[in-house]
Amino acid sequence: MKKKKYVNSGTVTLLSFAVESECTFLDYIKGGTQINFTVAIDFTASNGNPSQSTSLHYMSPYQLNAYALALTAVGEVIQHYDSDKMFPALGFGAKLPPDGRVSHEFPLNGNQENPSCCGIDGILEAYHHSLRTVQLYGPTNFAPVVTHVARNAAAVQDGSQYSVLLIITDGVISDMAQTKEAIVNAAKLPMSIIIIGVGQAEFDAMVELDGDDVRISSRGKLAERDIVQFVPFRDYVDRTGNHVLSMARLARDVLAEIPDQLVSYMKAQGIRPHPPPAAPEHSPPQSPARTPPASPLRTHI
Repeated sequence: MKKKKYVNSGTVTLLSFAVESECTFLDYIKGGTQINFTVAIDFTASNGNPSQSTSLHYMSPYQLNAYALALTAVGEVIQHYDSDKMFPALGFGAKLPPDGRVSHEFPLNGNQENPSCCGIDGILEAYHHSLRTVQLYGPTNFAPVVTHVARNAAAVQDGSQYSVLLIITDGVISDMAQTKEAIVNAAKLPMSIIIIGVGQAEFDAMVELDGDDVRISSRGKLAERDIVQFVPFRDYVDRTGNHVLSMARLARDVLAEIPDQLVSYMKAQGIRPHPPPAAPEHSPPQSPARTPPASPLRTHI
């Protein structure tokens, strides 16, 4: 201002810029991404004899056991994100008829070619059928069911499908090294894993698999993403008997990380959501499209 011949102090040239929108879980769901839900249930002997009331698998005529409660709480929410409502259901740690072969990856419905059950009720029916036909045994191996779901997830990596595996277990994991390797390999796939621990066992290994504090690794290889969420069922048992409220809290907490995990996979792969399907032109007014009910998944967005 004091110098009459002053022009400026220099120039700033903007060479280029880009505007990027942050995509949300709901953007992918609206664009057609399907959630493929698979359940794996622990049939090891540490659960106790299913015919006795002390067993975690005991089928009381008056109330659901811990396995059924956990499955129902999570399944009732996540089923709305899968259009065909057909859910593979697996068991592990049991001896199967007729030869007593131990399996860590058997279909609850008895169909080796197609382990899918129709809806949550179909899974519960198959679960109860398996309790009457298999022998609880052991050990507690996770790697086979993780690999099973990872194999399916690897088949479709274009963003149209995302797999969620729910493992419900009572005990200390027996194949920790193999499970870590399976999870590290699965971390690069469109897949998440939920583990619910039932009973009073120590679940230190499950906390390690959760990877919130320290990302898990196997053979010196770090998992690309954190894809595991673990919660102990006992933290959600309502002493007043209000199962509805306590199971709603359980579903909220175990599903809370799924949206971010799905988005992180899509972003890492450079997959953008498809635009929502447009309404037909010149069509008469219609009632609003049905959307999944308010849920922990929706709430987290």
